Amino acid sequence: MNKDKTVGGDSASGPKLLSPLFLTGGSGYLGRNLIRHFVAKGVEVVALVRSQKSADVVAALGARPMIGPLSEATAAEAMKGCRSLVHAAAHTSHGPETPEHMAVNVEGTRATFAAARQAGVQRAVHISTESVLVDGCPLTNVDESRPMPSRFPGAYSRTKAEAEQIVRAQSGNEFEAVIVRPRFIWGRDDTTALPILTQAARSGQMAWINGGEYLTSATHVANVCHGIELALLKGRAGEAYFITDGEPSTFRGFVSRLLETQGIAPPEKVVPSWLVGAVACAGELAARLSGGRVKPPVTRQDLATMAVEVTLDISKARRDLGYAPIISVEEGMAELKRLASSGRDQQK
Repeated sequence: MNKDKTVGGDSASGPKLLSPLFLTGGSGYLGRNLIRHFVAKGVEVVALVRSQKSADVVAALGARPMIGPLSEATAAEAMKGCRSLVHAAAHTSHGPETPEHMAVNVEGTRATFAAARQAGVQRAVHISTESVLVDGCPLTNVDESRPMPSRFPGAYSRTKAEAEQIVRAQSGNEFEAVIVRPRFIWGRDDTTALPILTQAARSGQMAWINGGEYLTSATHVANVCHGIELALLKGRAGEAYFITDGEPSTFRGFVSRLLETQGIAPPEKVVPSWLVGAVACAGELAARLSGGRVKPPVTRQDLATMAVEVTLDISKARRDLGYAPIISVEEGMAELKRLASSGRDQQK
């Protein structure tokens, strides 16, 4: 890799070495923030979207939309002239397996990276997840050397793990692909985790599993975008990097702070893990027997990511990428509180 590539404050031209940048999943939560991040640095962003509604979203953020399916032919045509790729499209459901898990996470990744090689893209980042390592047992300060488990708790983990293998196989011969694994993305403009948490808390359906006092790593969306930029410019081909906010928090404490930014009092209810585990197994069995008509209230995939400690060591990203969080948990929480307060004032 070229050693003269620099980013951010080191060189105004650094990020422009990535331009034009091709982005999948541009209308999603992370994708929208990536567009803002790179456009602000002068990078031309081409975003593949599946509908006119999504095209309007990414265009309003400053990207050039390309409407089409996540197929090799479509992506290869759209990527012509692009120097870099960020593959953020994913089917993130933690529920029982559906055709979309394979179609998006596996076949979509295969098509995207084959197209990138065909189009002459030089650098790529695949957005993965720490969930490729979860098996239902605690993960305590693990690093990227930890092997994937022999059995996964759900389709999301399994298909994202398979996607990583595809990316590694494609990397090489003047096409350098890097994997970034953020954990528990949160922050401004959240249309994923925060709405689910607030709805559960308001409905009285939220409870702390075993008290929720186990530790968790998390990653503010601005830190994810910063880490992805660094991975594009400095990451070693074929390698994976964890990106987090740094020091972990207790799961209960962190989620409680998120809820409080929205003016919601955290729940006090506590449930034992054995009971929730039994509910998950029964619900998944009912889903299979009903052909998917029954939706389980919780799954083993959910529990593997939120019912035990999951903490990550980011030493590799610090060493190889020069990564350090650019926004603290305190700053992120204060921003969420300001935005929520502003929204409530506007509704009066």
